[in-house]
Amino acid sequence: MNLGALKSLFFFLFISFSPPLFSQYIESKKAEIKILDKITTKVETFEIDVNDSLNFNSLFIEIFACYKNPPEDIPENFVLLKIYDKIINSEDQAIYQGWMISSSPSTTPLEHPIYDLWLVDCNINKAS
Repeated sequence: MNLGALKSLFFFLFISFSPPLFSQYIESKKAEIKILDKITTKVETFEIDVNDSLNFNSLFIEIFACYKNPPEDIPENFVLLKIYDKIINSEDQAIYQGWMISSSPSTTPLEHPIYDLWLVDCNINKAS
């Protein structure tokens, strides 16, 4: 066996048996969100199950997925959601759809004249 083939075999074995370089996200069952009413200055916290929805005043919020980083990584949560407003859009047209990130709510904000909404956490198992 020549030296090049030996190096290739060693490299293949090293890559095959090494641990993954990127950690896998943990799929969560509930998304914890906070909603600020800018008029009354009240903040309310809600836990919404994945594949469920919430009616809050004129907002209708649907949660499709919620993921978090493993404990050994930097804390980060991601939620895929769709938000409708019954007052602004009487049609079934979303005012927001996409991913929200807990560590940087200003990166993916909900732009609404009355409400601010942000992701707090993706809960895996929480005892009731």
